[in-house]
Amino acid sequence: MQRSIMCAGVLLAFAVPAHAQSGDGETAPRRYRVAIGAQAVPSYPGADHNAVRPLFDLSTARGDAQFEYEAADESPNVSLYNKNGFEAGIAVGFQSARTRRRVGADISKVGFTVEPGVFAGYYLAPQVRAYAEVRKGIGGHEGVVSMLALDYIQRDGDRWLLAIGPRVNLSDSKYRRAYFGVTQRDATAAGIPVYRVGDNVVHSVGLATTGIRQLTKRWGLYGYLAYDRLTGDAARSPITERLGSKNQFSGGLALSYTFGRGVR
Repeated sequence: MQRSIMCAGVLLAFAVPAHAQSGDGETAPRRYRVAIGAQAVPSYPGADHNAVRPLFDLSTARGDAQFEYEAADESPNVSLYNKNGFEAGIAVGFQSARTRRRVGADISKVGFTVEPGVFAGYYLAPQVRAYAEVRKGIGGHEGVVSMLALDYIQRDGDRWLLAIGPRVNLSDSKYRRAYFGVTQRDATAAGIPVYRVGDNVVHSVGLATTGIRQLTKRWGLYGYLAYDRLTGDAARSPITERLGSKNQFSGGLALSYTFGRGVR
């Protein structure tokens, strides 16, 4: 999960009307909560080091309705339907480039990738939310990736929130070849064995947690921690075993500010 402030901000700004459902109707005052900070994420899939990226989140609500929950590792999205606990719309992910300098070896570059797609979320119970998204890479890896998530959520209105749950990340062979396959050219240049990916669509499993804590009516903290373990083709690749790591850690912290006529 790597978020771009500009792209995420534009997408979520367009999403504001879609999230404006509340029992107070469309005439109720609207309030906004924006969080801006920094996060450390794997430099590329399978990396053994992290890079610092911006962390951005925007939520909106009307009247006395609480801000809707969204996990920090979800891609920026625009909700097109949101009713009776079910939400669906479009999502856009971003994946930074894998370069020879970042790998530390003469391995083929995988360019920056924009990943448009779709998402859906559903509350199985008041405190349990299932979520899935599927994205297609444009440029870079050119593959298809998806995430499945299940979160248990505890909250006291908008005063504090803590959510935790498992993650499963899947991909097609084009994605896995881009990041974990080793061609003859790469093998010769980097001194590692040739490696052809198989049929293991699950490339990682993990756990993520999102936390929100209001310090005052306007100021608060927003953050997350996540761990993913590469599996299957991704774990067995010489790129992972010799030049990277199976263990993928990420986390971020942001300062949030709530504003609007609905803030009391």
